[in-house]
Amino acid sequence: MSEKVHRIGVLGGTFDPIHIGHLRPALEVQQQLGLDEVRLVPCHRTSHRQQPARSSELRSHMASLAADELPNFIVDERELQRETLSYTADTLAELHREFPEAKLYFLMGSDSFDYFQRWHRWEEILDVATLVVMERPGTQFCAEALQLLAARADRIVRAETTELRISSTALRAMLLAGQDPRYLLPAPVREFILQEQLYTDKT
Repeated sequence: MSEKVHRIGVLGGTFDPIHIGHLRPALEVQQQLGLDEVRLVPCHRTSHRQQPARSSELRSHMASLAADELPNFIVDERELQRETLSYTADTLAELHREFPEAKLYFLMGSDSFDYFQRWHRWEEILDVATLVVMERPGTQFCAEALQLLAARADRIVRAETTELRISSTALRAMLLAGQDPRYLLPAPVREFILQEQLYTDKT
């Protein structure tokens, strides 16, 4: 009888702050694919957007508060240990070396998948991991993405997830305006943000 392959899901992001729009789709993917664990990987030095005003350590702490409520979700801080730019290809290559017998699944939103082929060393991501595209109902891909789906069906899984139109940008604006983000964030994350009075300035 063959030994069960350990399945590791990986979800990266700035998590500024982490919210249920990150977590609910990831939980649904974990359940659909039978993932043994999901690693939340906070980005340290962004290569594709402006650096968050909150420190990497603070964003990682909020991710840990969220993960504590979800069985088999953990925070992986490996990108915080690097002073170089944070690239998914590097993170997945490291995980592949550490867990050579495991099967890696990289979770991404359907909006990001539309420009996945412009990511840094995107081919190497598909070499070591299966891409899980989290689709909202009615998702439509650009022609480039559709071609990749057809060409790499062996390494790309499409997973339909609940549509949650929540963004960290909108949450920051809500907090800046003094509005309560209750039910959009995990309760411990909301409590921490309010206690520390985070996102109360315009940075």
